[in-house]
Amino acid sequence: MKVILLKDVKAQGKQGDIVEVSDGYARNYLFPNNLAKPATATALNSIKIANEAAARRRQIEHDEAVELCKKLAGLTVTVKIKTGANGKLFGALNTAAVSDALKAYGVELDKKKIVIAEPIKALGRYTVTVKPFAEVSGKLNVNVVAAE
Repeated sequence: MKVILLKDVKAQGKQGDIVEVSDGYARNYLFPNNLAKPATATALNSIKIANEAAARRRQIEHDEAVELCKKLAGLTVTVKIKTGANGKLFGALNTAAVSDALKAYGVELDKKKIVIAEPIKALGRYTVTVKPFAEVSGKLNVNVVAAE
C-alpha cells in the first residue's frame, strides 16, 4: 500500500515522502497514530502543489539572501562598545551587538545568522561572516569603537 508520511518515521522515510508499506502496518500503526495517510490521487496532487509552493518560497528567500549579501558587501558597520584601559573590551563583541548596529543602517538580520569566527576582544576593523540562507554567505565589515 502506498502512503504519504505526515511525520518522520524511523526506517520508512521523512515527512512528505511517498512510501510503499504493508497493508497491516499502515492500518494498524501508521494511520491510528496519524503518521501517514493513504496516497490517493487527491492527496498526491495536494502534496505536489505544496512542494511546488515550498520550492518557490525557498527560491524567493534565496534571491533575497543574495541581494542582502550584495548590500552588506560594501557596508561598514560601526559598533560602539564599552572598553577598559588599553582599548580592551569588557568581554567580547557578540553577534547581538552587530545585529543591533545593523538596525541603524536599516537592515534587519537575526543574530543567529551572523558568524564571528574568533572572539573580538579589541578595538579595530574586523570582517565577520553573514549567512542569511543555507547556501548563501557574505562578508560584513565591522568597525569596533569605544563607547563614550
